[in-house]
Amino acid sequence: MELTALPIGKSATIAGLNAKGPTRRRLLDLGMIPATTIEAVRKSPAGDPVAYKVRGTIIALRSEESRLIRVHQ
Repeated sequence: MELTALPIGKSATIAGLNAKGPTRRRLLDLGMIPATTIEAVRKSPAGDPVAYKVRGTIIALRSEESRLIRVHQ
């Protein structure tokens, strides 16, 4: 499933990225590496972006970025 479908307070494991080029490099630099655990922490009042906890760091991603990340629970 896409990361955007992960409910707040739940964790999943990153399965892969559907991104190419600079976008893929940026996501990898942020720690979005396959087999890494990610948790949806908080949603902004408008619903976008969403804060995720990855490798002990909180990272906010917009929905167009989080759609590129595949996860499994």
